Amino acid sequence: MKIAAVLAALLLMPAFSARGESVSANDTARFLAGMPPSAESPLTALTREPAWQRHARFFDGAFAQLEARQLAKIRSWAAANLAAPRPTMFYMFSGPDFLYADAFYSRATTYVLSALEPVGAVPDLMRLPRGGIGGALHHVERALGSILSFSFFITEHMKSDLRAGQLGGTLPILYVFLARSGKTIRDVVPVTLDEQGALLAQATGTGKNLTQGVRITFTGDDGVERTLYYFSTDLSSSGVKHSGFLKFCETLAPGNSLLKSASYLLHSGNFTSVRTFLLNNSATIIQDDSGIPLGNFDASKWRFFAFGRYAGPIEKFPGRYQSKYAELFRQGKPIDFGIGYRWRTHETNLLLAVRLSPDGPGGIETAASGERDRPARPHPPRRPHYVEPRGYWFGWPFR
Repeated sequence: MKIAAVLAALLLMPAFSARGESVSANDTARFLAGMPPSAESPLTALTREPAWQRHARFFDGAFAQLEARQLAKIRSWAAANLAAPRPTMFYMFSGPDFLYADAFYSRATTYVLSALEPVGAVPDLMRLPRGGIGGALHHVERALGSILSFSFFITEHMKSDLRAGQLGGTLPILYVFLARSGKTIRDVVPVTLDEQGALLAQATGTGKNLTQGVRITFTGDDGVERTLYYFSTDLSSSGVKHSGFLKFCETLAPGNSLLKSASYLLHSGNFTSVRTFLLNNSATIIQDDSGIPLGNFDASKWRFFAFGRYAGPIEKFPGRYQSKYAELFRQGKPIDFGIGYRWRTHETNLLLAVRLSPDGPGGIETAASGERDRPARPHPPRRPHYVEPRGYWFGWPFR
């Protein structure tokens, strides 16, 4: 890029879009993730700004720690314990958490994430006001703080983080997670679901019960094209009754499911529709104890593998203790990463439920690894302990 073009990028950022200069979704994702965009991208000039360089160093360190502490270990666990993978994975109450969807089910080809958080607009960094890059990147860092530190989004924080700043909604976060997971974004399309579950281009969708979403097509190191859907939707029974979300999911079933840090909503009577869908349409369910209560599983159709130890719910969720969970986890096998609200490794619980019944959807019959048949010595009892995250990043206050 010539010097004049560099100066134009720095001084006249909005003019690029006005003159038709294109910024690809993949370059935008890499820029937000603190990774260099392609050499020909208009965003390349902006990587010379001190704010972006500081942001890149910050994310390099944070994601390197996360990879070593959790993601690499999760992928190893999944490789050793998951068999007969399905092409679809469902992640209800996910927020924009593609990181863990990919880590647990990296062989899926269709990911369906869903939560209340808004989709937001496709980020157009070239339209930010001059000097606005630093503030926008700082907003992204704050929005990712809790999940990078504790493996989950803090709901109260996310409500404000994803509605504030110049880059609002879940889409910028999905961009960052895709880029940092080594994915290349090919296409991003806003979509809606009608009441019957039909997928429509956003511009053509009409009606009061439409479900807003986005479809992202991407590839990984293996070159396989994959699809990520995120839908902003009310997952309560009263909410899904008037939307086509579960009808759309049925077209992709059966699949594998992930539930973590789900606020124990599936313990409630107002979430029976989603709970029933997951039990009827999942080949495997990976969850912590905030997911589906153990008593809701038909023991004749599921086989359970417990990892870690069950210390009960954190204080924020009283009345959700499960004696059946406690009994199951007395023989919990060791786990070397933390997950969910009990994010410390020594008090984490992870349940792998494998559907065995041949009369399930699609005749699901998933084999379990022989590795899982060897009982593990139970952990010695420890006093449940939890420290509520209060805006700290690996021990340092957020900037």
